[in-house]
Amino acid sequence: MTAVAGAEVTALPGSPFPLGATLRDGGANFAVASGVADGMVLCLFDEGGAETQVPLRDYDAGVWHGFLPGIRAGQAYGYRAAGPYDPARGVRCNPAKLLLDPYARAVSGSVTFGPDVLGYAADHPDLPGDADSAASVPRSLVLAGGTFRWRDAAHVRHRFSDTIIYELHVKGFTMRHPGIPPELRGTYAGLGHDAALAHLVDLGVTAVELLPVHESVPESFLVARGLDNYWGYNTIGYFAPHQGYSAAVRAGKPGGQVDEFKAMVDALHAAGLEILLDVVFNHTAESNHLGPTLCYRGLDNPAYYRLEPDDPRCYADTTGCGNSLNAGDPLTLQLIMDSLRYWLTEMRVDGFRFDLATTLGRQDGRFDQVSAFFDLVSQDPVVSRAKLIAEPWDVGQMDSYDLGRFPPRWREWNGKYRDTMRDFWRSHPVGLREFATRFCGSSDLYAGERRRPTASVNLITVHDGFTLRDLVSYNDKHNEANGEANRDGTTDNRSWNCGAEGPATDPAILTLRERQSRAMLSTLLLSFGVPMLLGGDELGRTQQGNNNAYCQDNEIAWVDWSQTDTELQDFTRRLIAFRKQHPVFRRRRFLAGAEASELCWYTPSGSAMTAGDWSDPSALATAFYLDGSDAPDRAADGTPLLDDDFLVLVNGWWEPLEFTIGDCRPGLAWRAEIDTFDPAVAQPAPVLRVGDRVTVGPRSVLVLRGPRVSPAPESP
Repeated sequence: MTAVAGAEVTALPGSPFPLGATLRDGGANFAVASGVADGMVLCLFDEGGAETQVPLRDYDAGVWHGFLPGIRAGQAYGYRAAGPYDPARGVRCNPAKLLLDPYARAVSGSVTFGPDVLGYAADHPDLPGDADSAASVPRSLVLAGGTFRWRDAAHVRHRFSDTIIYELHVKGFTMRHPGIPPELRGTYAGLGHDAALAHLVDLGVTAVELLPVHESVPESFLVARGLDNYWGYNTIGYFAPHQGYSAAVRAGKPGGQVDEFKAMVDALHAAGLEILLDVVFNHTAESNHLGPTLCYRGLDNPAYYRLEPDDPRCYADTTGCGNSLNAGDPLTLQLIMDSLRYWLTEMRVDGFRFDLATTLGRQDGRFDQVSAFFDLVSQDPVVSRAKLIAEPWDVGQMDSYDLGRFPPRWREWNGKYRDTMRDFWRSHPVGLREFATRFCGSSDLYAGERRRPTASVNLITVHDGFTLRDLVSYNDKHNEANGEANRDGTTDNRSWNCGAEGPATDPAILTLRERQSRAMLSTLLLSFGVPMLLGGDELGRTQQGNNNAYCQDNEIAWVDWSQTDTELQDFTRRLIAFRKQHPVFRRRRFLAGAEASELCWYTPSGSAMTAGDWSDPSALATAFYLDGSDAPDRAADGTPLLDDDFLVLVNGWWEPLEFTIGDCRPGLAWRAEIDTFDPAVAQPAPVLRVGDRVTVGPRSVLVLRGPRVSPAPESP
């Protein structure tokens, strides 16, 4: 059955479980939660947009539900919630507003901003607005489950120690790729295309972290400027793949985004890649108390959102986006956990990066690592096994920066690593102890909680901020295109333009920028922990100095595949292959920097570092020795992961520096493997031994390998 305007439709008694619209027994069960509504109306829409209203008369334990025979896949629907509109108590029911199903598996249509999508009267925010919003809001879609045919190929799962994350935007990565057919560019199908997969596989990364793919809508102020929320951090549907990234939807197939997303996941898995989703469970697209009423606000405002205790009209905002989800309420917690399980089991992704994850730990207002959300995750037999990565901060609270405080199962974006390495490579005096601690996995943050170096997701650049090319090309942000007079975006970039702001033609400046990029990439991919590479950094991608391109759905933010730095791409590929080949750089246990017996640190003169050397804030050069046979990690079959020995020489000065090879292990012969100053290392490289001297270029890394010689077999 498809809804027909004016037809008499009566809901039969249904089931309060599962929430959402579920096809079964020749019809569909509809179930939606609200503990404050006095009545709930299911609204069915035909292809012409005409509406048929069906009251749901059954209510059990906070859930309104009903069964409608004859409903088929593709049916468009929404809800209207009748009940009190009393902002002073935090309740905002208004049956004039058509609401999305929080559990909708797909969404069709967009928001047209205007007075009709506001729940309140334009001249009096404490009174309900009577304008009907149905013509200005999207619809939920009924979908059939279990129709996609997955491949039988084994799904590769990588240990965190073997993981190399590549953060990308589905649209931005594929929109300008010449090898992807035009009709697939900017879509899930484009990312699953052989041309996109070939780049990822050739580069050697093991996981893609997708910027938000949940259904989202832009903020009204962006639409007024002719812009869009390109990044997608403005979620409205936590079960629905964003329709804007679907070639099927573009071709006129509403709901086609679901199977298209699955096909993308299937293709990525077949290529040996894991899929991590950047999820936004900290706020929704409904903004502050003056924002639109699209879903959660109209269903059960106090359950879904944290309200100000002294004035429930307003939202507690720890996100900077107008509202914060109420992670202390059972209804919201159920929504989050059901969504996570759905994406893991039905959509088969491998894990999540939680945007502003500190907000999820604010059950009672303050951050707590034993909050209800973290407890539920640790007990859930599905979610607890996924890769879980936190952005360990939120906005504007005394305890907003919670790096190192997340539960043991979690990994964290390491902001201290980012800041230290950016400062070090622009020759700022961060101190060698700080450099060593970050390089070795940040034991100060994680070892005390008996976590591993892989708790640290190491990053130099991410979507939020400069690209790597811009980090070495701009001292200041250039966000004029965002329409906020360059006031948006951080001013704390820790960047250096190498002598000229923006594009340059001076060969010396260009060469310096290339060397700076190689030095930072080498540090990232040789450090203990989980490295994360920003998509396009290996190609020299620029955003023209824009460090907050969240609203630039255009060539500013899209990867330009016609302007790629092939030498940097080749160097990055070599680095990734080098890391994969040598387990000594992927240690799963701590070597605690200066105090580690397994890791020896030397001054450029070849002598062991002393307490005075470590405490010298101006020092910018050191060498460290990695013993490939000292207490190695073990492979899955118990085999020791033995490796060669390595000596890494780091020169953060702006002048070349002579290093003397220290007495790391008697008899070792060293050869250069990686030189960020001059990546064209001649092979075979000259042999270096104890006491020999070697010059390390300014602001560069030289990696020397000392192969282990297998003992000769004994005579019979």
